[in-house]
Amino acid sequence: MSANLEFHDITEISELIGRRALSSREVTEMLLERIECVDGSLRSYACVLANDALRQAEKADREIESGLHRGPLHGVPVAVKDLCWIEGLATPAGSTVHRHFVPPRDATVVRRLTETGAVLIGKTQLTEGAYSDYHPSIPPVTNPWNSDYWAGISSSGSAVAVAAGLCFGSIASDTGGSIRWPAAANGVTGLKPTWGRVSRQGIFDLAPSLDHIGPIARNVADVAAILAAIAGHDIDDPTTSIRATADYKADTIAAVSGKRIGIDRRWNGEDVDPETQAALVEAYAVFSELGVEIVDVSFPDVSQIIADWTPNCAVEAAVAHRMAYAEHGDQYGPILSSVIEAGKMISGTAYQEILLRRAAFRGRVEALLLSVDAILTPVHPFAPLSIETIATLGEQPDLIAKLQRYTCPFNMSGHPTLTFPAGVAANGMPIGLQLIAVEFDESSLFSLGAAFQRATTWHRRHPHVESSSDR
Repeated sequence: MSANLEFHDITEISELIGRRALSSREVTEMLLERIECVDGSLRSYACVLANDALRQAEKADREIESGLHRGPLHGVPVAVKDLCWIEGLATPAGSTVHRHFVPPRDATVVRRLTETGAVLIGKTQLTEGAYSDYHPSIPPVTNPWNSDYWAGISSSGSAVAVAAGLCFGSIASDTGGSIRWPAAANGVTGLKPTWGRVSRQGIFDLAPSLDHIGPIARNVADVAAILAAIAGHDIDDPTTSIRATADYKADTIAAVSGKRIGIDRRWNGEDVDPETQAALVEAYAVFSELGVEIVDVSFPDVSQIIADWTPNCAVEAAVAHRMAYAEHGDQYGPILSSVIEAGKMISGTAYQEILLRRAAFRGRVEALLLSVDAILTPVHPFAPLSIETIATLGEQPDLIAKLQRYTCPFNMSGHPTLTFPAGVAANGMPIGLQLIAVEFDESSLFSLGAAFQRATTWHRRHPHVESSSDR
């Protein structure tokens, strides 16, 4: 079996399985052994579906041997965040309240992955209800680069599983930064698609108008392959767009010369640490060498929209949890409980004012994005934070606002964002950057992001993960 197979791209694994140099079962068994060996300390999986995964792998091998090939995910082991329904399998969504909830059907994203022949190897761990902290009874996910550093927020399990070589791609969700923070913190690539691009049917809600479902993988091409499988209108989710999806694979090899990337030098530089600024400057140079025009722009002020994100999320969370919280409020952790209580106290008038400001902000952002192919920003204005610093967030509202500066605005506006590795801090931790495009133009993000990754090697770095027994 090839060396470091666990860190191969989806494209590479798919090619090996497709020409039967490896079987899907062999690849799946390898990953299951690796999960058993190292995930005890990382805790990226809420549950591992070993028997089901092996059955799916054997089915994929039979189909491929018979000449049926379903596409680039056929026979490839992937994971889904444990807020995605899988029929007959308990889906607690990081909580104790839902620990006995057994979905009656698959989430649309799960069904669509299965239809491509992907092997569902497990469900990844998340914070309680996909909000900002783990339930007190659930140990947090560990960053594989350094256990003293933050692994990101609710989609941390999905990002850690990819970064540590425990799956080849994963489904995640993002309400205020939960694809982008974990992707940046773990040195992987993540897409928050346009709101409405991917179905939310069979996904536990946190704040439905802010929730985005998207993929995390090692590189842009892999993210594009997963999006191609899960995107598109869903009759069971009337909020999904009827717009046709694009040829995302072709987008990843498209020429980028002549494209335009907007940068707001003030916004990208204000209170941004030197290491993140250095990564930005290097990215500007890489894109320029690729023939991309760097254009100075002025991004709309985000201070009010960041302040509005918390009450907007709180109101929607209070609605999403109203029945379970009314009956089992004592089982909720303190952070999610406080958000729900805050949401219950916000008046209809105050909420309507938020919605009006949000609509105006979305319009301003859309108008700006129509003048360029994408905007480049940090994911957050500092290199990855230590666990010790993250533990003090509740006492540092200014730090929370800085953390949200480049993420929450695009949940409020619904625009697509692509996060990718673009540097390394002095302590060896990854640094991620973010591209944002006009609504439903994931294609521009893929072409620009893939070109950047062909010209750089940041996405080729992998953490050394020790066996759990060695720690």
